[in-house]
Amino acid sequence: MKQFNFSLEDLLPHRDRMLLVDEILEIDAKAAVTRATVSDQWPLFDGQAVGPLVLIELVAQTAGVSNGWVRIQQRGLDSEKKGWLVGVKQARFFVDALFLNQQIITRAENHFAYESFRHIRGTAKIGPDIVGEVELQVIQTDSKGE
Repeated sequence: MKQFNFSLEDLLPHRDRMLLVDEILEIDAKAAVTRATVSDQWPLFDGQAVGPLVLIELVAQTAGVSNGWVRIQQRGLDSEKKGWLVGVKQARFFVDALFLNQQIITRAENHFAYESFRHIRGTAKIGPDIVGEVELQVIQTDSKGE
């Protein structure tokens, strides 16, 4: 595991069952790559599997890792974490379900950023297979932007 001088909780407002990301694999101002392991604690778990809709949240959290890293670089580790309003522009899923203990590698990139608006493109893979492609439009209501 790569060592960073911050935690996922420093980057994201998510806690407990809603924090889906397990590990940051890569991070910079434009993109992030994360690893997540499907758990029975995840939202939408039906006793056997999780629906692929959760991939939208994985892309959003992975983008939040990158954008949180930018916040820390610009404002410091103790700066206020604010949520983003997320709109799903497009989502394509290539599996019907995600099963317990499958590891998902998610890459999210700020395709376009202006002040507090982002257009994000994300891809989720299990092994070499793409299981989802997601495009998000996100905005932060604070006029200062992140």
